[in-house]
Amino acid sequence: MSAFESVCHYFEAAAGVMDLSPNMKKLLLTPEREVKVQVAMKLDNGEIATFVGYRMQHNSARGPMKGGLRYHHEVDAEEVLALASLMTWKTAVVDIPYGGAKGGISVDPNNLSENELERLTRKFVDEIQDIIGPDTDIPAPDMGTNAQVMAWIMNQYEKFHGFNPACVTGKPLELHGADGREEATGRGVGLLTEALLKKNRLSMSDVRVAIQGFGNVGTFTADYIHEQGGKVVAISDVTGAKYEAAGIDIPAAMEHVRRHRSLAEFEASQEITNEELLTLDVDVLIPAALGGVLTRKNAEDVKAKFIIEAANGPTLPDADEILQNRDVIVLPDILANAGGVTVSYFEWVQNQQYFRWDRDRTRAELAKTLTRSFEKMWNIATEKHIPLRTASYLMGIGRVGRATVLAGI
Repeated sequence: MSAFESVCHYFEAAAGVMDLSPNMKKLLLTPEREVKVQVAMKLDNGEIATFVGYRMQHNSARGPMKGGLRYHHEVDAEEVLALASLMTWKTAVVDIPYGGAKGGISVDPNNLSENELERLTRKFVDEIQDIIGPDTDIPAPDMGTNAQVMAWIMNQYEKFHGFNPACVTGKPLELHGADGREEATGRGVGLLTEALLKKNRLSMSDVRVAIQGFGNVGTFTADYIHEQGGKVVAISDVTGAKYEAAGIDIPAAMEHVRRHRSLAEFEASQEITNEELLTLDVDVLIPAALGGVLTRKNAEDVKAKFIIEAANGPTLPDADEILQNRDVIVLPDILANAGGVTVSYFEWVQNQQYFRWDRDRTRAELAKTLTRSFEKMWNIATEKHIPLRTASYLMGIGRVGRATVLAGI
């Protein structure tokens, strides 16, 4: 099943509970615009390289579209469309005034120099600058991109449209970024993990946690859990996984990655694979890397009682059904990793007002927004006896659907 088919599957499950008409389902699932562009540039060695870039704009019923920009060699139109539709429901679940979009370039950024990466980014902006903007579609960082890439996007966009910091979020603080944006997704995952445990009469100090993926999201998630007294026993990146029964020294692991850019030489009592990490005997499993890692083949072997979807689409529908039948509680991606877009919204608001918040206010507003959304989702799931994923889609689809009907076609 493809990424977009998986999203449609979860949409259909919620739409069935809501008894949506076929026409309304088609309207809400169909993207408003799909853009595919050629991005040609000169490499440092003088050769010409050609890449393919995408920007999928799924829905604008509730406001300007919002979504990350991904640089990865596996980026394709279907993946970007799936992620764009997820953003539509995600922004609605946390009730911020956005629609959903997503973008990407099919490229391995590790194979480019910094100068080449900058040229690629600027050329891509040249191709899409007329369809993005602060009141239309606001990009943000995603896999393979960061604050520096957002700075280049802002600078190139402003060459066409003048000073406009709200055209992109996730920028450096020096270029009107939000204090707390870098940590936002991972911190949100940590906050929501804590909220889910409390509903089950547990605290962070009661649980053992495994985190697949130690990039931006996984790092800040681990840091939050560690600060709250949780025991992170396993972490991983593309080089493999580290296991420590007594708990990994998270500050040391973060410093190691900052210095060496991977976990490759980080010392731990046991080296395991990313696949083995998913089936460890832990209380909480947090997939924070690529999508599609929990499948029909490994779902029966998952021992965790709680799964927090820090990545987008980590659980395939067949695996989700198996996990439900085994009473594993899954906190779905459209809420679990919504901290990033929530603080992106805060950054956009500050840019529009030419006013800056401090980190304490950002953290407080993030906690308030995510906690409110979690409580509503939990109550819907409890009242209707449905999984948390279906409850969250009910929230998102309901808000987008009502906005669509009220505005008129």
